Amino acid sequence: MESKLPVLPNAGIAHFFIMHTSAALTLNENADPSVRIDFESFMNRIVPDGDIVFIHRDEGSDDMSAHLKSSILGAAITIPIVNGRLHLGTWQGIYLCEFRNHGEARKIFVTIMGE
Repeated sequence: MESKLPVLPNAGIAHFFIMHTSAALTLNENADPSVRIDFESFMNRIVPDGDIVFIHRDEGSDDMSAHLKSSILGAAITIPIVNGRLHLGTWQGIYLCEFRNHGEARKIFVTIMGE
């Protein structure tokens, strides 16, 4: 996937929006890889693929569960820009959460405002 990174202003905000209904964006700890494993395990426990209550299964057993997980976490995050850099906490990282078992390329629209 091609990545086009924008030039950041000295101060402002960056708004990230994922243009899909079966993936999400969120912030979380990004120092220890076990956090991502636990994160995925928990999401799969609260919204399991193939739950018998789901009617919408057009694209497989992970179809409706992916839509629900996406809605729970959300499609957008906003991060401040300070000194020309994203101003994240020490351990924070941006997660692109893919909820389909065989997800395709994803598009993220970024809006940057600042001085």
